[in-house]
Amino acid sequence: MLSDYQRYRFYEWLPGLSVWLTFLAALLLSLFAPLTMMYVVIIFDVYWVIRVIYFSFYVLLSWRRFRAAAQQDWFRRLQIEVPDWEKKINAVFLPVYNESWEVIDATLQALAFSSYPAKKLYVVISGEARQNEHWQDLQVKIRARYGQAFADILMYTHPDNLPDEIPGKGSNIHYAEWQFKNYADKKGWAYEKVIQSVFDVDTVAHREYFAHLTYMYSKHPHPERSSFQPVTLYNNNLWESPAALRIMAFGTTFWMLFSLARLDNLVTFSSHSMSFKAALEVGGHAKNIISEDSRIFFQCWLKYRGNYEVTPLYIPVSMHTVRDDNWFTSLKNLYFQQRRWAYGTEHIPFLLWQFKKHPEISWYKKLVILFHEWEGKWSWAVVPIFITFFGRLPLWFSGEEVRRSALFFNTPYVLQWLMTIAMLGLAVSLILSLLILPARPAGHRPHRYIYMLLQWALVPVSLVLFSAVPCIDAITHLMRGKYLGFNVSAKSRSG
Repeated sequence: MLSDYQRYRFYEWLPGLSVWLTFLAALLLSLFAPLTMMYVVIIFDVYWVIRVIYFSFYVLLSWRRFRAAAQQDWFRRLQIEVPDWEKKINAVFLPVYNESWEVIDATLQALAFSSYPAKKLYVVISGEARQNEHWQDLQVKIRARYGQAFADILMYTHPDNLPDEIPGKGSNIHYAEWQFKNYADKKGWAYEKVIQSVFDVDTVAHREYFAHLTYMYSKHPHPERSSFQPVTLYNNNLWESPAALRIMAFGTTFWMLFSLARLDNLVTFSSHSMSFKAALEVGGHAKNIISEDSRIFFQCWLKYRGNYEVTPLYIPVSMHTVRDDNWFTSLKNLYFQQRRWAYGTEHIPFLLWQFKKHPEISWYKKLVILFHEWEGKWSWAVVPIFITFFGRLPLWFSGEEVRRSALFFNTPYVLQWLMTIAMLGLAVSLILSLLILPARPAGHRPHRYIYMLLQWALVPVSLVLFSAVPCIDAITHLMRGKYLGFNVSAKSRSG
């Protein structure tokens, strides 16, 4: 009989096992049954081409909605269509570690110049005791410049070494949420009237973000049963970032556009908004894991018996790439960021463990949400490696009998034809990247646009080195019980 610890460790082992068994099976088939492996490769590539077409359709659909939403005067619509809009309370949570004043200043400036009245925004900034000197200096600057800009600025210092925590954004936000609860109680606020936006501190919100958010929250039939997810851009320092960082930044944005249009597997990611009531009822954002931004969705989904969703906001928020002044350090930061995101694999054992505690949720709903989470991480780790390397293995290891077969001669042409069709997705990404690209800053010559086109030739290398490999790394760490801590991404901005 397995103990609870052993059973949970078994669940942690499963995602990694599914990835490594896939690689092992592909290798063994290539060595001992190359003809069978050729059929597998062709079937897999056909499936992936269909996925690329499917992906491109939803990205373009989401792009149209994004363009339409960004051009509307949402504050005017809010005033006309929601008579009691002023009863809603917007609280913006910004966790701070060692970010520079320039980064924080840009974030607060965007809030101050929002179409939604800044005097109705409550800004909650939570710094770290382990960076106390830097945090104290920031508080002075924030008070001096923005002390009168908002309804209130609340500054909390997250103590170091609290029990059952790991240092990071999740524990910082968790502490700030319960401090803010005391503030809300003194004000006599109803929690369901409070809209909580949890932002990375480098998040520059679109001018219409809070008007759009308040509008969508007010119009939702059950706003306490939904999170609200914006489009995530990485435009703040895009022009200064190396090509690999730009490609992965665009990739994340396109993945978010795809997810927003599909809805069926949409989970909160990075900066998001939700009802403060829901956050409190599930105990706040998780303080002992890395990927608290997605875990809060699963906490709510379980709490409300599968009756919880994510509502798309087609208004963007813009953040930094993990650029550093040193090129090599920038790439290392990118690797660690991708590994941290991929470590969201920890949601899979969490869900498996929690399912038995929630018999009221149908097994169909459980299997659907588990499949989307598991298949997403499996594809992240496997697909770039499979397409780049394993597709050629059976051709290299085939014996003379196989080499004389028609399939052996035709397979390279079939694969080339399929990959040509798959280039549709790359073409869509290239065109949209130019449309999303922010205006060229002063100091960057016009010929830099050529680099923005040529960078897409690096996609195969980037997908392997900075997507698949860090994902495999993260999944394997979880499999082995070598748990990752929260690495803080450096976010540098020139000028």
